[in-house]
Amino acid sequence: MDKSETKELKEKLLSNRKNGYDRLAAAETAAVEDYCARYMAFLDAGKTERLCAAESVRLAEEKGYRPYVRGMELKAGDKVYVCNRGKAVMLAHIGRKSLTEGAQIAAAHIDSPRLDLKPNPLYEESELAYFKTHYYGGIRKYQWVTIPLELHGVAALKDGRSAVVNIGADEGDPRLVITDLLPHLGQEQAKKPLASAIPGETLNLLLGSRPIGDEEETGRVKLAVMKLLNEKYGITEDDFTSAELEAVPAVNACDIGLDRSMIGAYGHDDRVCAYAALKALLDLEETPAKTAVCVLADKEEIGSDGVTGMQSAAFDTFMEDLCAAQDVPVRACFEKSFCLSADVTAAYDPDYADVYEKRNAAYLNYGIGLCKYTGARGKSGASDADAETVAYVRRLFDGADVIWQIAELGKVDAGGGGTVAMYMANRNITTLDAGVPVLSMHAPFEVVGKLDCWETYKGMKAVYQAEN
Repeated sequence: MDKSETKELKEKLLSNRKNGYDRLAAAETAAVEDYCARYMAFLDAGKTERLCAAESVRLAEEKGYRPYVRGMELKAGDKVYVCNRGKAVMLAHIGRKSLTEGAQIAAAHIDSPRLDLKPNPLYEESELAYFKTHYYGGIRKYQWVTIPLELHGVAALKDGRSAVVNIGADEGDPRLVITDLLPHLGQEQAKKPLASAIPGETLNLLLGSRPIGDEEETGRVKLAVMKLLNEKYGITEDDFTSAELEAVPAVNACDIGLDRSMIGAYGHDDRVCAYAALKALLDLEETPAKTAVCVLADKEEIGSDGVTGMQSAAFDTFMEDLCAAQDVPVRACFEKSFCLSADVTAAYDPDYADVYEKRNAAYLNYGIGLCKYTGARGKSGASDADAETVAYVRRLFDGADVIWQIAELGKVDAGGGGTVAMYMANRNITTLDAGVPVLSMHAPFEVVGKLDCWETYKGMKAVYQAEN
């Protein structure tokens, strides 16, 4: 066999993964930058699940989506949404075909790891005022000390009103911080494992140090802080009992690298996929063949439980209402539906190569990562898509010139992760995981590749536009 025959055989039979920039059409370069600039603005506007849901609704309404009211008539081309308790959003573009033939679904989550205030958070110690926190989701606690933080959320008052809290996001606002030991006094701390060097109960937000009142009184700094909060938001200390206040990194999305090829920000997991799923739906210029549905869920980082999580009946109710408008049993719709569970995956990091399996890792700039299964150690907690489902997505993506790769999250025994995929699959919906590879996942500042963001958007659009 001569060299030309060998080359032809290699091209025919062997996989030939290429960096996405060696495959990206030159005409797409400007589109990538424009898309990523809009995504960065979306990130800055939606640093919590409530803010993200509100921004998603705003963008949807600009594109003609209207709130769904139970019982309303729906016809092909109609665009509706439901906002679930201000923390999750479901949208649908009604297709030409009946829902008996199923729907094309993209499901992502808009919550991210963060620090929540405890129900009785405010205290004073040694004439310094603090908020006690309880971390939300899988964080590495040492990463959250000595960085500037913002506080967002609502305090629901007894009279039915809600006070919207925003501290640190606006220009000129003060920021909050969690202090750490200086190295001169941290010798014993440095001997501890990373997981225990910063105890959860020390993740306390520093609020103030200036006292008010008579010097003989106690709690003067705490009172001064409470006075400021009352003047701005009309709340009292008891109102923290019915408040949802979240501390998040006080950083905006920015370009990373001298070549500006990456984006650094808080909350890529999973708003990078949520935005792709949302934007792809909003950008559909024609009525899709099948009804296109976008689900932006809450609570994924703590198991998808709760009324706004993917395990709640909210999604089933939304789909039942859509199906009722066409006199279609929802379960008949589900069994013909397809869902792309849009969640991030771990990008290969050569500085920590020992936890990755290079042949099956996702790489920056190689496109959207397909994950046949996620889960942990032995695929526990995974939906494990069948071969036919993976082949279906391959056909969709190749037909739409989407740059994609196949990957899993780390070595078999190194760990793993969960997504909403199994909750969709448990509804008898054909489901596959796919998403953007991320460096420093779950850190207060994560990194993604711009090319991968763009290809994920293209992949979502291909799913919505599928004819079968």
